[in-house]
Amino acid sequence: MSMYQAPVEEITFVLETMGGMAEWTSLPGFDEAGEDLVAAVLEEAGKLASEIIAPTNKIGDETPPQLIEGNVKTPDAFKPMHQAFVEGGWSTLSADPEFDGQGLPTTLSAAVGEMQMSANMAYSLLSLLTTGAIEAISAHGSEDIRQKYLPKMVTTEWSGAMNLTEPGAGSDVGALRAKADKQADGSYLIAGQKIFITWGDHDLSENIIHLVLARLPDGPAGTKGISMFIVPKYHVNDDGSLGERNDVKAVSLEHKLGIHASPTCVMSFGDEGKCVGYLVGEENKGMANMFTMMNAARLGVGLQSVAISERAYQQAVGYATERVQSAAIGAKTREPVTIIHHPDVRRMLMTMRATTEASRAILYRNLWAQDRAHKAPDEAARYQARGEADLLTPISKAFTSDISIEVTSMGIQVHGGMGFSEETGAAQHYRDCRILPIYEGTNGIQALDLVGRKLGADGGAHWNALIKEMQDFTGSMTGALASEKAILQAGVDAVASAAAQLVDNGFDAIVDTAAAATPYLRLFGTVLGGYLLAKQAAEAESRLATNTGDPAFLRAKIATARYLSNNWFHPPHHCWGPLKQGLTA
Repeated sequence: MSMYQAPVEEITFVLETMGGMAEWTSLPGFDEAGEDLVAAVLEEAGKLASEIIAPTNKIGDETPPQLIEGNVKTPDAFKPMHQAFVEGGWSTLSADPEFDGQGLPTTLSAAVGEMQMSANMAYSLLSLLTTGAIEAISAHGSEDIRQKYLPKMVTTEWSGAMNLTEPGAGSDVGALRAKADKQADGSYLIAGQKIFITWGDHDLSENIIHLVLARLPDGPAGTKGISMFIVPKYHVNDDGSLGERNDVKAVSLEHKLGIHASPTCVMSFGDEGKCVGYLVGEENKGMANMFTMMNAARLGVGLQSVAISERAYQQAVGYATERVQSAAIGAKTREPVTIIHHPDVRRMLMTMRATTEASRAILYRNLWAQDRAHKAPDEAARYQARGEADLLTPISKAFTSDISIEVTSMGIQVHGGMGFSEETGAAQHYRDCRILPIYEGTNGIQALDLVGRKLGADGGAHWNALIKEMQDFTGSMTGALASEKAILQAGVDAVASAAAQLVDNGFDAIVDTAAAATPYLRLFGTVLGGYLLAKQAAEAESRLATNTGDPAFLRAKIATARYLSNNWFHPPHHCWGPLKQGLTA
């Protein structure tokens, strides 16, 4: 099993070309995010991921957490790893300075997060969910709640967990039955059970802050009657110290296909009638409030998808450069060679690399749009950025997680029969990532969101703006990618014409639109990924012309973009045929 090496050069290049890195210092609050600081952060984060976190990945898979007398115990190797993460202040990078955060771009903290996720995806879920909980509390909590809970959540001394799903309420959240009864002191008694709660209990943090969706006795039916509550594992005293344990506990752990090191809990609230919660935001507004956390988590799932794809690719390359089998095709000697010399193995490795890099480009562009939506100096710029971020989010989540399944499966194929055994580690990557298309709204739901909401938002202004940008670029393509110009233009035209038809369908053809939603998202992601890699290739070509950067790395960027467009990217592949069938059904 090869060890993970943080791809600092690749991530830096993507931050420069897709993540707006040159513009960071011009935005309010980001003035310290200069090139030297960013380089230092990425270098140190890479060391943490490669040297401290990555060695725990297989340990956690083979010796997962255990539930002992109502408390979850994590593997011993996790405690020093988590301590190093907390003491390094890695969770504070983009957090609000009001709570001792560093206030740096979310795009930068995501780059750090990618390395952590590649190193140990199951462990990374702990900070991912805590970050989402912080965002929800920051956006909707009262000042008292924010001051009481956020400081130690920002440092990850305390962690966060999201409690939505119930035995009878999965994607249909409106069917949940957990109850909340208001008390005379303004608090609420919470009662009910939640399932599939990631890091719902563990021994790495002093306290766990649960965000729980529950229903008031007189609340409206469906999602309109849901409220959000903070339910701490331990009560917090006025001076910030921990009090007695709340009436909330894990009653069992799920036995999962993958991410074994992440304790997925069945949580019980109020078994003794003493589970105290505190309202976040207004009553009956919980679903809207939870979407703040869920949207952050969707980008987090996209980041995990890129991260696990990167890990699987590195694993496959490492194996292919060591495994000796068969003579090279066309060679004059029958001397066996390493399998990386075999054309089909190289095809698989190139596909893994190209699709991983396309996924990364989409995600980092999305993250940069999100940063601009919060920090751009004028409302017009913020409006444009919000629209772009909203448009790209379902693609960032669904496209990248679908790709991760394909990349990790191909990684097993590169290993041959050894990939099907656990010794190599390739199988773990496939098992771990299989949850990603399900997390935070299944990919089918993401596709429906794209065609049902995002395409029509603001009269279609945002997808039309992106189409125009892509058309302008393809119209001026020269140099190394000039021969791929027609392919890329055909893809952009396909995205545009399909979008127009989907928007025009209206309610009478809503079933046809729903049938076309998933292949359309795949088409959009494929074309967008190809376009962004072409932009990276153009930048690489420019740097080569001026002797700026590592020539081998830059030539590889050009080759990867060309491979994608010629071997995988053409619109009929995966996308256009099923889409046309859906549109004409």
